[in-house]
Amino acid sequence: MNAPPSAQSVAEILADKAVTLRPEAIPAAARERAEQLLIDVVGLCVAARDTDYMKALVAAVDTGGGCTAIGRAATYGAGTAALINGTAAHGEDFDDTFEGGPVHSSAVVIPAVLAACDRFGLDGRAALLGIVAGVEATCRLSMIVPKAIHKAGFHPTSVLGTMGAALAAAKAMGLDRRQTVDALGIAGSMAGGIIEYLAEGAWTKRMHPGWAAQAGITAARLGQTGFLGPRTVLEGTHGLFHGFARSIEGDYGVLTNGFGEKWYMDAITFKPYATGTMNQPYVDCARRLRARGVRAEDVKEILCETAEGYVHRLWEPLASKHRPANAYAAKFSTPFNIAVALVTGGAGLAAFTEATARDERILALASKVRYVVDPKNPYPKAYTGHVLMTLKDGKVLEERQPHIRGGAHEPLTRVEIEAKFRDNCEHGGWPKNRAQRFLESAPKFFNSPLDLSLLRG
Repeated sequence: MNAPPSAQSVAEILADKAVTLRPEAIPAAARERAEQLLIDVVGLCVAARDTDYMKALVAAVDTGGGCTAIGRAATYGAGTAALINGTAAHGEDFDDTFEGGPVHSSAVVIPAVLAACDRFGLDGRAALLGIVAGVEATCRLSMIVPKAIHKAGFHPTSVLGTMGAALAAAKAMGLDRRQTVDALGIAGSMAGGIIEYLAEGAWTKRMHPGWAAQAGITAARLGQTGFLGPRTVLEGTHGLFHGFARSIEGDYGVLTNGFGEKWYMDAITFKPYATGTMNQPYVDCARRLRARGVRAEDVKEILCETAEGYVHRLWEPLASKHRPANAYAAKFSTPFNIAVALVTGGAGLAAFTEATARDERILALASKVRYVVDPKNPYPKAYTGHVLMTLKDGKVLEERQPHIRGGAHEPLTRVEIEAKFRDNCEHGGWPKNRAQRFLESAPKFFNSPLDLSLLRG
């Protein structure tokens, strides 16, 4: 075998930093964030467990293997448990997001880490290291070539999440530098996820984080046994960014510089609403207009300023965004989000059902919403909202929001995150006392042996 080139690849630099990360070096803020993300993911998995898409997924896989799928009595193999938990965590589009990406990190990373810990009997310290390393890497990966992966027709969470999950599982499992590099190289060939779900509200986006989690733990196990992956998986001529971003020109330093010292995961957003990330500020604007006394019947027309990067996912084709194909498609329609928030006062799990997607009062209002691209919009550095409403009596009302609520500029409190968790558990049928028991155990999760069987059923 030829000796490898002397210059370090990006994956090797990242592996060097990840392998040396120790629990005592993780600051309190990052540890707290990991705990909050865990709470959010568990609640989301419970909320989605009886949905039609989860029933279809679970019916398609084999039971047995001893690993935990949150909210389910049966056990599964490690990869299958990661697939189920990742799909459930992202299924209602209520999971965290990262301004600067956009990318969803914990719905991929936490299922991969939990499955690895379950399979290999790892403790809370290993889980903490895996979650922190994987979430941080996923956030950083999303900033290498911003917006390009979406523009190329792929889902960044699926593509980049596979890499983050591989690193997370590798770290939790204690892989060495060479094994970690191989795991990352292998993961690059497992990444994917097209965004054609936008056409008709198909369910594939829901599956993307689960598939990425499953791929990540598989890549880590292959790396552990000596299966070779390309060192230059990220920046190579035929690497990940060439394939999914159509360019290898990017800021690779943002991935590795200060890894383990500077924490981008501190800026992760916990979603207040069960809908697409960039819709969240528009929902807040619509709710404020409702609070000012505006009724759907009063509205003549609505014009919104938006970012160019939103248009192909949330605004076009406009006719289908005015009348989404189903409840899931409605989550990716800014006109529908504005209308449902103004009519119902919210955008939680109950706002996106087949009944609301067919509600003529909501659809009539959605059909009055238009957009104009603001060339100065800061996306993806910030997610903004704007609603300019003209009423039938000629009055003009306007609301703006410069950032997404729940993120770095206006974070949700621990109390609000726990309230969201309780609501999600109630929606999914967990008794209140069971939800409370998990919340009380969460501060000890990363300090002790793990018994994930407590999350079953």
